[in-house]
Amino acid sequence: MQQYLPTAIKAARAAGQIIRERFGSQLQVRHKGRIDLVTEVDLACENELRRVILGDWPEHAILGEEGGAQGQSNALWIVDPLDGTRSFAHGYPFVCVSVALEIDGQIEVGVVYDPLRDELFRAVRGDGAWLNDRPISVSSTDSLEQGLLATGFPYHLAEFDNAALFAMFRDYVVGSGGIRRDGSAALDFCYIASGRLDGYWEFFLNPWDAAAGALIAVEAGARLTNLEGGAYDIRVAELLVSNGLIHNAMIEVARPHLAQMRGLLG
Repeated sequence: MQQYLPTAIKAARAAGQIIRERFGSQLQVRHKGRIDLVTEVDLACENELRRVILGDWPEHAILGEEGGAQGQSNALWIVDPLDGTRSFAHGYPFVCVSVALEIDGQIEVGVVYDPLRDELFRAVRGDGAWLNDRPISVSSTDSLEQGLLATGFPYHLAEFDNAALFAMFRDYVVGSGGIRRDGSAALDFCYIASGRLDGYWEFFLNPWDAAAGALIAVEAGARLTNLEGGAYDIRVAELLVSNGLIHNAMIEVARPHLAQMRGLLG
């Protein structure tokens, strides 16, 4: 699978260059939902990702956040052109490009690029995880009470009964050493991979939010499951990822709220 990594890196850097050039500038913003935003930079980045990827592999398919699915193949590129659009629109520097390649239903290559810090996280299945030119691994924090966690909230938060979601959030706040909510799932995965975070949970994610970051985290030694410790699927909107040492403790915090949350997922 190493043959595909240069394409993923080239595409992510090309889109990242657009983000870096436009960060902090005036933007054309429209709403995909009541809160969910898209800018002309999202669209330009996805067009660039598609141009680079299909230029190298024209027979492959692509699934992108903005442009949907294109082509039919057992090789599917899953891309998020600008993860953290609201942060980007506000000049909040926590954004990235996410590029993953799924072959026959399994993610084989993942690249997440933070162009504002020039940090490129990458993984090929079975070859470990890397930040720029150095290998990375998860933290050694073995106590949830000392752990630094992350999560995210869906854009349609006000449109459903969110009592269980906030009850779970409250219990993680009380039981941990701190919570961060920075608005980029792909970077949250990578911060688990590099030991900057110890645990991360979220609901309502899409495949492009998680595909690349999930592989990078696992290749760095993370444990990745659903919130009761079962198998994780990028097409099921529920995840728990950690350094492994605090994983069971995080499952126990989620347990009382899980049935109600799953009812909301449909």
